[in-house]
Amino acid sequence: MGQIFDRQVAGPTSNNKNQITKVSDISQLPPELALQILKNLNATDLCLAACVWQTLANDEILWLSLCKSNWAYASIYNRARNGGISFRKVYLQLDEGTLRFNAGQGLQYFIENELLDDTCEEISKFIHNTRKLRATEKRKLLQARRDILERLIELQSYENEFLPNALRQFFTKLDAPEDRNEYLSFLIENFSKRFHECNKDLGLSIETIYVLCFSLILLSIDLTSPHVKNKMSKREFIRNTRRAIMNGTLSDELAGHLYDNVYLIGHVARSTMTAH
Repeated sequence: MGQIFDRQVAGPTSNNKNQITKVSDISQLPPELALQILKNLNATDLCLAACVWQTLANDEILWLSLCKSNWAYASIYNRARNGGISFRKVYLQLDEGTLRFNAGQGLQYFIENELLDDTCEEISKFIHNTRKLRATEKRKLLQARRDILERLIELQSYENEFLPNALRQFFTKLDAPEDRNEYLSFLIENFSKRFHECNKDLGLSIETIYVLCFSLILLSIDLTSPHVKNKMSKREFIRNTRRAIMNGTLSDELAGHLYDNVYLIGHVARSTMTAH
């Protein structure tokens, strides 16, 4: 492992002899260059590298970068800087907490080990800034903690986003339930408020956005389900949607663009369970 560079480079000489370039130990390199090399390793490889280059591979900057690439925000980060806590230890604890969360044990490990403050704001920021948490377990948490769910939606931005694309982004963060139920209505209600807040210049009311969201979800099911033989046409979608929106704020052109987006790109609210 000590010899990470051992390569032959064709030399520029006229007799075409090979020029040997070898660096036997990255500790011989300038520290800045050595750290740039080690930044490309994952946590497992970095732990192995520490067996050879202990000082370099245990560098706090490397481990902080690894932490933030997986969990961009955690309450422990500020305390670690001020309290001399090892970011290598923080990474291992965050990884353990994630494994336990994904196994159905919730956030207890994060909170008990002071990785995460037990407040709505801190938990919301943590969830918002990581993709490591299993979607189904996250959904269980958010169904029980509506305060966290509301704050998570507030943290998302849909400025200048087309409605179907915004819905896809929304359900990428917050897994869609398999059935139409009270939880789905709660999700769409709060999404509609946030989308309206981000795009007030569109001239669509919260109520109109709410109706359009359900229309798009139903259209997605209609167009993607193999059980539906007679697919909804664009004309039918425009007619049905305009009937559902009584205030006349939806133009045929906009309704047509909504249909085209779902037809070409696909489902706006695919559940993780359904996808698998």
